[in-house]
Amino acid sequence: MATNPSLVSVETASGKFQQTVRVGKHMFLADEPESFGGTDSGPSPYDLLLAALGSCTSMTMKMYADRKGIPLTGVHILLEHSREHVEDCRTCNNEDNRIDVIDRSIIMEGDLTAEQRRKLIEIAEKCPVHRTLENRIDIHTTEVRA
Repeated sequence: MATNPSLVSVETASGKFQQTVRVGKHMFLADEPESFGGTDSGPSPYDLLLAALGSCTSMTMKMYADRKGIPLTGVHILLEHSREHVEDCRTCNNEDNRIDVIDRSIIMEGDLTAEQRRKLIEIAEKCPVHRTLENRIDIHTTEVRA
């Protein structure tokens, strides 16, 4: 189904949670870990979300560095998702005041000045996926009958 590179197709596969994911010409499995009842045959949905943010961040930083002649030779990003419960959450969109948190640690390689490092961290905050995750997101669902 997903022949357009901007479309993602997800279909149930085998096991309790396994999914076949198609993005353009790429195909891979998504699943849950065995500890959650899956078969651990692929990354979990939250793994994929973190991978999207990490890869976009790294690409954006490297593209900026290359364009500006900054000697960034490599980027390594570690990400972790968690939830925090906050007493007074004015911006929460759920009843239990839960906030999803992504911790992102960035390791930059290269002979970089303090100013270049500061600017690259600033650029990391502007990657398109980061901006999308910080925006309000409306998801429109339509049933299509086979």
